Amino acid sequence: MQCVKLPVSVTVEINVLLLAVTALALFTRLYGIHFPKAVVFDEVYYGQFLSLYMKQVFFIDESGPPFGHMILALGAYLGGFDGNFVWNRIGAEYPGNVPVWSLRLIPALAGSFCVPLAYLVVVELGYSHFSALGACALLLMENSLIVQSRFMLLESVLIFFLLLAVLSYLRFHKARNSSFKWFWLVICGVSCAFGIGVKYMGMFTYFLLLSLAAVHTWQLIGDRTLSHGKVMFQVLVRFLALVVLPVIIYLGFFYIHLTLLYRSGPHDQMMSSAFQASLEGGLARITQGQPLDVAFGSQVTLRTVSGKPVPCWLHSHKANYPIRYENGRGSSHQQQVTCYPFKDVNNWWIIKDPGRQSLVVSSPPRPVRHGDIIQLLHGMTTRYLNTHDVAAPMSPHSQEVSGYIDFNVSMPAQNLWRVDIVNRESEKEIWKTILSEVRLVHVNTSAVLKLSGASLPEWGFKQLEVVGDKIYKGYQQTGMWNVEEHRYGRSQEPKERELELKSPTHSDVNKNLTFMAKFLELQWKMLTVKNEESEHKYSSSPLEWITMDTNIAYWLHPSSNAQIHFIGNIVTWTTGNITLVVYCLLFLTYLIRRRRKVEDIPQDSWEQLVLAGVVCFGGWAVNYLPFFLMEKTLFLYHYLPALTFKILQIPIVTEHLYIHVLRSSAQQKAFGGVILAVLCSVYMSYHSLSPLTYGQPALTSDKLAELRWRESWDILLRKR
Repeated sequence: MQCVKLPVSVTVEINVLLLAVTALALFTRLYGIHFPKAVVFDEVYYGQFLSLYMKQVFFIDESGPPFGHMILALGAYLGGFDGNFVWNRIGAEYPGNVPVWSLRLIPALAGSFCVPLAYLVVVELGYSHFSALGACALLLMENSLIVQSRFMLLESVLIFFLLLAVLSYLRFHKARNSSFKWFWLVICGVSCAFGIGVKYMGMFTYFLLLSLAAVHTWQLIGDRTLSHGKVMFQVLVRFLALVVLPVIIYLGFFYIHLTLLYRSGPHDQMMSSAFQASLEGGLARITQGQPLDVAFGSQVTLRTVSGKPVPCWLHSHKANYPIRYENGRGSSHQQQVTCYPFKDVNNWWIIKDPGRQSLVVSSPPRPVRHGDIIQLLHGMTTRYLNTHDVAAPMSPHSQEVSGYIDFNVSMPAQNLWRVDIVNRESEKEIWKTILSEVRLVHVNTSAVLKLSGASLPEWGFKQLEVVGDKIYKGYQQTGMWNVEEHRYGRSQEPKERELELKSPTHSDVNKNLTFMAKFLELQWKMLTVKNEESEHKYSSSPLEWITMDTNIAYWLHPSSNAQIHFIGNIVTWTTGNITLVVYCLLFLTYLIRRRRKVEDIPQDSWEQLVLAGVVCFGGWAVNYLPFFLMEKTLFLYHYLPALTFKILQIPIVTEHLYIHVLRSSAQQKAFGGVILAVLCSVYMSYHSLSPLTYGQPALTSDKLAELRWRESWDILLRKR
């Protein structure tokens, strides 16, 4: 029997149009990205973190998760950047060791691939290839997107993942019975996680897609043709891919981030003592080998857990409260107790057993446990930590905390404190160095030792006020302290003990935190710790973004008229605004008439229009409207994700009007002429702004005067 070999054939479909727009996008975004060889606007911000990444030094960026920094660091790594550059000034020239092309490559590639992704999204929404090509043309000639893609910035990367997530979900939704559909669902979940990992703004589109998926899942549950088992399977897979998978990936970003950045850095002070001790150098170097168990006779520094308004340590010094404050209220005139935001020998305290006179650790050590009563003796001045029914200097509703001095004025010492270990696992838990979060509760008055957050006047050296709070709420971190530096006291004599307090600590103990503990602390700090916001020269409000009433000067050449501005294509922005209004009018008109049983368009066209509105109009809305609620410094580039979805809406509404609204051929021809005129205007606007987009050629004096005249004319028109 003769074996017959069957020929193997492979069919490949190539969309030449898609390849062409991709090539054009690569050209417009990659052309001359090494210019200027100087720091451009927010490169000065991202560059600081980039250098820390290359040196594996820990940092916190409260503006977003670490994945965006990882992407920029990848470009730096591929270019051989060692992190040695001081990012302190916009316009600073890059030296030879900074691979400018490599640093800007990944954002430029991401911005380039946004164009073909937009093409595919429009096609997946059910519209023609001509409409998809129109969307690509508008994105290709959008100056603001080009500028943001050509530098070491993250908006283009964010938009890439958002469009990929939308495309993947649409393909999943349309692939009804294909075995390949689950692949697109997974890609959607991964893309959403990547988008959120770049910037928290990615959550807006993620929630939009999650809502769309919830609606589609609800419809699927009502499908009686599916068995209960299939419905359960469908719901479970969607939940795993769109909820569980993004959470796992998000945690993965932080795991990699914390693994790579293991060295102590400039942001350590924002973190807890336990977190700091887990980093190489810094506090870990100081506390390496400290005793783990706090005992009677231990010499300790007590750091506030909250870190607000700044991290500080319980402190005292040889200065008393004034007899009377400026407002006429009196004080105890006892020794000041404050919270000091710097390491100092006056931060040391000795934990004493009230029933014994000894100030040293016994052998074997007697550990301090939850619920024990202690006294805290200031190491350098030998004053006991005290509080009493005297109003605090800056917070009169709370009690004054002092170092007790007996003035023989019928004001007895009240210096007993109960140890309350907040994060204890048992009722007899031992007080642990760094790990235990402790409340110190005053025995006589039940007040809690707490950082008020107020700063003392000049007589208190501008240090932070510490008070005894009787109405303390248990969840407040301002009343929680942890032992940071710790040694076992061995000297009874004051002079020897003073020398001991000034000497470095040493013994052996491991204080490594688990990944989840470090993640939760870091995430909480990112969400709650904010830099002091200030008005920026180029900051703007969301209302100004719609009509582009502002722009940003990204870079100015020090000697020539060469300059780069973040400014959009005004024709595209205006057309997009008109399209949004037209879509709303169309949608409401159709909705009301369909309610009256009047169907102007077929059901398929109506569903197509609704889905396109959810994706494009919804994408614009969720990426724009939340900024009205944000109390932060905002810039025009924050509008770019919303702008991208707005641009996608333009060809969709245009095609709908051409097919379903304009009935006669004469109307369609006239409308075609309008479309052509708009595209020509878009190109002319793009071309005239190109010197400000690419920074070259340098503007001539006449061109610069013309641009200034146009800007002045625009301002005059807006005022009118």
